[in-house]
Amino acid sequence: MDNIVNKITGDVKLRAKRASKPIIVNISNRHIHLCKDDMEKLFGSGYTLNKIKDLMQPGEHACKETVSISGKKGEIKNVRVLGPLRKVTQVEISKTDTFALGVNAPLRVSGDVAGSAPLTITGPLGKVELKEGCIIARRHVHMTPSDAAFYEVKDGDTVRVKFEGERGLIFDNVVARVRPDMSLEFHVDMDEANAAGITNGSTVVLL
Repeated sequence: MDNIVNKITGDVKLRAKRASKPIIVNISNRHIHLCKDDMEKLFGSGYTLNKIKDLMQPGEHACKETVSISGKKGEIKNVRVLGPLRKVTQVEISKTDTFALGVNAPLRVSGDVAGSAPLTITGPLGKVELKEGCIIARRHVHMTPSDAAFYEVKDGDTVRVKFEGERGLIFDNVVARVRPDMSLEFHVDMDEANAAGITNGSTVVLL
């Protein structure tokens, strides 16, 4: 009995501690990360992307450049390019986007593109026929090792996050991404944000 009481007490204390440090939410709209070769196919040899705004994650930024993406059923224009360049091109879309495009994008952690959906990317100077690389990003929370120690989680853990509001929701299956070069931030896509009434700058608590 004492073990059960101690566990319940510990769980309540941990939940209260986590609630004392809310996490900022930002909405991840459809976007694309380009490798150097694909960027030059789309925008020209020797082209340099133009940063317009820093994002919350250190080193990440939105670029002036946009592309069109297309699948078997349709096309979506003005998809924002994010920098910096990556080793492998990756397109992140929502479930709603998959219906418009006619692609079967899997739910994946960012960076895990092996065997993911093919897609055509069109830029001002060329096209890229992507054999794989289109995913729906799993909702996730970025944090530093010190944040992870405070919340008592580790990289790769699956956690639950609560948003309070008129359409408040508890998000299950949230991946904790822990690295020294990260900032504390919860990412959801447009579908998830709309379902809960979340706007950029909203806050959530880790359960």
